[in-house]
Amino acid sequence: MNTAKELRFAVEGAGEVSALLVRPAKPRWLLALAHGAGAGMKHPFLEALALELSAAAIATFRYQFPYMEQHRRTPDRPPVLTATVTAAVHAAQKAAPGLAILAGGKSMGGRMTSTAASQHPLDQVRGFVFFGFPLHLPGQPSIKRADHLAKVTVPMLFLQGTRDAFAGLDLLRPVCEKLGPLATLHVIESADHSFHVLKSSGKTDAEVLGELAQTTATWAASLES
Repeated sequence: MNTAKELRFAVEGAGEVSALLVRPAKPRWLLALAHGAGAGMKHPFLEALALELSAAAIATFRYQFPYMEQHRRTPDRPPVLTATVTAAVHAAQKAAPGLAILAGGKSMGGRMTSTAASQHPLDQVRGFVFFGFPLHLPGQPSIKRADHLAKVTVPMLFLQGTRDAFAGLDLLRPVCEKLGPLATLHVIESADHSFHVLKSSGKTDAEVLGELAQTTATWAASLES
């Protein structure tokens, strides 16, 4: 069993936040992993995902955004969120030097990671992983949130469920196609935004977590060639 190492790092203008490093015995990658809008880095989904990623030889550096660290319900403004992403990538590099770096997150955490990358290069990050990219609000189809992705210059992996109310695949597929070879879309049948699947899918939620981790590992391996 992997034990999470508790760490802290500073975010410019926003104080310090907490982080958790889970490192397998022989990691090949390190993923700086941001949480979604409504739950912090210790949410059961992220806890379980970190263990599955560890089993796939991917270390994780989960971290809090300042509002979650301070027990506030409303997310920070985008400049604070993106500054946290940048600080987290640098802190992850220091925590596990020598590992190839990935960055991303669940829902909002993924979108803020790509937003940060569109504004300035994130040093040494080889690729971005989005666990349920929130393309639009439920019932409000739009692709405006994807505009910044054209400015991201490294590969991106989109892991999306067919029942994700935050990203209609009829909209997300063309977005990924427009991004060309930098974008890879992996679709999980019957999964919602939380990656819960219907019994009729023939899969369990635990199996979906394993699929998310293995797909990430396989995609990461392709970046090495």
